[in-house]
Amino acid sequence: GFLYAAPIREQGNIYKPNNKMMADELSEKAVRDVHTKEIDLVNRDPKHLNDDVVKIDFEDVIAEPEGTHSFDGIWKASFTTFTVTKYWFYRLLSAIFGIPMALIWGIYFAILSFLHIWAVVPCIRSYLIEIQCISRVYSICIHTFCDPLFEAIGKMFSSIRATVRKEI
Repeated sequence: GFLYAAPIREQGNIYKPNNKMMADELSEKAVRDVHTKEIDLVNRDPKHLNDDVVKIDFEDVIAEPEGTHSFDGIWKASFTTFTVTKYWFYRLLSAIFGIPMALIWGIYFAILSFLHIWAVVPCIRSYLIEIQCISRVYSICIHTFCDPLFEAIGKMFSSIRATVRKEI
């Protein structure tokens, strides 16, 4: 009874899939939510955001040149103290400030996303639509008034010949 029927693709309509595999795939996607996805507790920087920033080891901070060495026991104790302090102080700071900072960054990026989706992109699209009309009028004016003028000036100056002579 409708004038227009939606085209049915080979694997079926996306809302009513014909085959069971596509139906299972859609139900899996509905079950897997982005907020409850599995996170990797081993590789916590899969995109390598902090490779060049925070990989600071004892040797990057403290180094004794050849000929100036402390006692071996002091060097080992310093290494252990540095490494353990850095490890546990980072854990302490992340335990105290990790969740509040995650909350702040979550709010910040939510606001940024909201502004981008609901303000920036619509403003840019609106501007491009409006400027398209103006650009057509401007283009017509330029072609109507300036093209003949510049062609006439070009024809006037095209007959000018310049020669350079050097007299001794």
